Amino acid sequence: MQITSKGQVTIPQEVRNRLGLLPHTEVEFEVSGDHARIRKARPTEGSGVRGQRALRALRGSADTRLSTDEILALTRGGDRRGAKGK
Repeated sequence: MQITSKGQVTIPQEVRNRLGLLPHTEVEFEVSGDHARIRKARPTEGSGVRGQRALRALRGSADTRLSTDEILALTRGGDRRGAKGK
């Protein structure tokens, strides 16, 4: 495994699964001698849960406006035109 020019390395899937490391999970490193440990970051005061951070990252990113009925119709397998009020 090599470190990229940006200083990045891919954490193997098996390790991510075992540690529960999902996208947007905060991690921390502990350096001791010639090795380092990675682990989920401990929650700090004022830090939100992972879901709240993900929502903040997504807020305002939609490129269209849909009504609640239209969104529900899409998530339930219908189409927008079949939503109530349309």
